[in-house]
Amino acid sequence: MFDLDTYAYTNRWIKIHPLEKFVFALATMLVCLISPSVVVVWAVLLLMTVASTKGAGTPVWHFLRFMMIPFSFILTGVLTIAFSVSHDPGGFLFGFTFGSITVGASQANLMKAGFILFKSLGAVSCLYFLSLTTPVLEVISVLRKLKLPSLFLELMGLVYRFIFVLMDTTALIRMSQSSRLGYASAKNTFRSLSQLISSLFVRSFHRAGELAIALTARNYTGEIRTLEKEYPVSKRNYAVILGIELGLLLLNFT
Repeated sequence: MFDLDTYAYTNRWIKIHPLEKFVFALATMLVCLISPSVVVVWAVLLLMTVASTKGAGTPVWHFLRFMMIPFSFILTGVLTIAFSVSHDPGGFLFGFTFGSITVGASQANLMKAGFILFKSLGAVSCLYFLSLTTPVLEVISVLRKLKLPSLFLELMGLVYRFIFVLMDTTALIRMSQSSRLGYASAKNTFRSLSQLISSLFVRSFHRAGELAIALTARNYTGEIRTLEKEYPVSKRNYAVILGIELGLLLLNFT
């Protein structure tokens, strides 16, 4: 998570207008989601991988490591599509029989599950491209210009901030427990984890209270305003984005 934020501020495309990166990521994700062609889905996944690594400068291994986080959740979901339960195992390529019930996978279900898997990864890669090239404050600035509700934007910023607070607090508590052999055995591990969770809740609640007091002391009225950088608008970049999206759409007819 910390690496994600670091790359967002230090990538090669940090000086490009955030709206251009936002439009590129959102338009490509939309094309990926509505496209019925697996070629387009693969093209989107490859495009965003190259744009994030070769273009923005994110190390390939780190990008793949980021992609593995949602991959496990997506895989769990598509497995429920790939496998089905039936009393007639005749249409299954392989399966497991339990009494009169067979749990197996047919060719059609496997193809459908694979397509959904790659489509989901393609959409996720678009979001990772935006996250790795655009700081959250700039994303919020773009969303504010698009007239999204200020309450939604404030919650988005606070939640993002508290992700790092929770991670930092968790790391400190775990380090303290480890130095006292809190994870030396299975029994100690379960006890330490329960203590970590309870302590994390209390400290997070306390930090949230401190943040509320700090905001009130600064005359917080329901909206946090930050200085926004001025970026040059590039018509060339928008032309390139339009060309890429049209090219992806044309792949549906190949």
